[in-house]
Amino acid sequence: MECRYDLGLPEQPSEHLAELAHVIGTGAGLFAASLATNDFAGIEQGQLRLHRSDALPLSPEVRHLRREIESRMPRVRIEDILLDIDRRCGFTRAFHPVAGYQPQPRDSYRALLATLIAHGTNLGLTAMGDSVENLTAADLQQTSHWLVRETTVKAANAQIIEHLHRLDFAALWGDGRLSSSDGQRFRAPPGTLLGAYHPRYFGHYDKAVTVYTHISDRIGVYSTQLISCAPREATYVLDGVLDNTTNLDPRLHTTDTHGFTEPLWGLCHLLGIDFMPRIKDLADQRLWRPNGVEVPDTVADLFAGTIDTTLLVEQWDQLVRIAASLKARTAPAHVVLQRLTAGGPNDRVAKALTALGRLVKTRNVLRYLHDAPFRRLIQAQLNRGESRHALARWLFFANQGEFRTNDYEVMMNKASCLSLLSNAVVLWNTLHMERVVRELRAGSMTVADQHLSHVWPLQRRHIVPNGVYFVNRTMPTFALPEPVEA
Repeated sequence: MECRYDLGLPEQPSEHLAELAHVIGTGAGLFAASLATNDFAGIEQGQLRLHRSDALPLSPEVRHLRREIESRMPRVRIEDILLDIDRRCGFTRAFHPVAGYQPQPRDSYRALLATLIAHGTNLGLTAMGDSVENLTAADLQQTSHWLVRETTVKAANAQIIEHLHRLDFAALWGDGRLSSSDGQRFRAPPGTLLGAYHPRYFGHYDKAVTVYTHISDRIGVYSTQLISCAPREATYVLDGVLDNTTNLDPRLHTTDTHGFTEPLWGLCHLLGIDFMPRIKDLADQRLWRPNGVEVPDTVADLFAGTIDTTLLVEQWDQLVRIAASLKARTAPAHVVLQRLTAGGPNDRVAKALTALGRLVKTRNVLRYLHDAPFRRLIQAQLNRGESRHALARWLFFANQGEFRTNDYEVMMNKASCLSLLSNAVVLWNTLHMERVVRELRAGSMTVADQHLSHVWPLQRRHIVPNGVYFVNRTMPTFALPEPVEA
């Protein structure tokens, strides 16, 4: 059947919806058949009951291996990590100055690295000027103004991530087709336009912003957004996935509970993204089935009702057009999703998208309930994201880890450079983990890949992000890339 808009979707939705209905029926049957042996979920008096948390347990072998590898990681300063990683992948070649730039710092290479560290550690350019020899705050300010922009940092990040994903050792953690996104909140000044009150973490008087990041299963941050704490994070999930400029092509994406809505589920499905968030109140979720789909009596009470696919058929072409515009980046995903989520009772497109999202949610929740390897895959990826937050906190040490400016561009530079530092650390750690594992195996220690897959390159205690920078460091020859038009 002919496909539309390069999305792999059929011209007519009947065959597609029939396949989705078949998968839902099959999933319900598999869950019903697993009830006798399912140690995760069951049904009591017609209600879904979880026998245990879906948290991923760590074996003593994994814990021991983590400690052993961490103890063997060499102590290193953050500037030495950047020097080493740039020598390997040349990420500084992405920092094209804006046309009209006149070099002034005596050492433009060291000025560039110092500026990235100043932003990414939250130290700031003034304090960095006092922490590195032969460079002033004015030198760093000029470097930041002409070289360090959202686009250049993003391009540099892509260089690091793609080098990481080419490493055979990194394949232990995944094939690059799985990713996740999550927000990390930072206190912000009262006048910050993006700032919002978040009493749970910051009390009733202080504002905060969220740095929302997307990471691959090989733990590279491929998208960084600065957003408000007020709206659901689900609104921004697709922005990061679709605005990915790396060679990564995530096909399965996960978030925590705040990262999903039913319309988002529908849009992800149309875009060919298999979306499976971890849902905190999973036992309270109601499932849906298309008209005519039969499910076993043992699980029938889990279904809130049926979805009349007539509306989906009627609005199919419009839904595909919306998905195509998102893929072509002709409209910001969060704006489209906000519009569709806020659609009133007479908005038939929004109703159709919600109906599709309910069907896709049902399909994936049923799989989550009976497919233990799938569940472990999701949990492992979300755990990687949480561990990466700890690394970010370690690097973003200055000013008590708080934004002290309400200028969006400056805040975004800090968030983007923090992701760059994080990616550089992950790549550096990966290279040294590989060396440590070789040494352990050469010393007759058994290191199983199944255990190693749960030891991630997010170790941080051996990294020194503060102090005096570039002491007795010989800088390599460096020529700035060609200027570009602003």
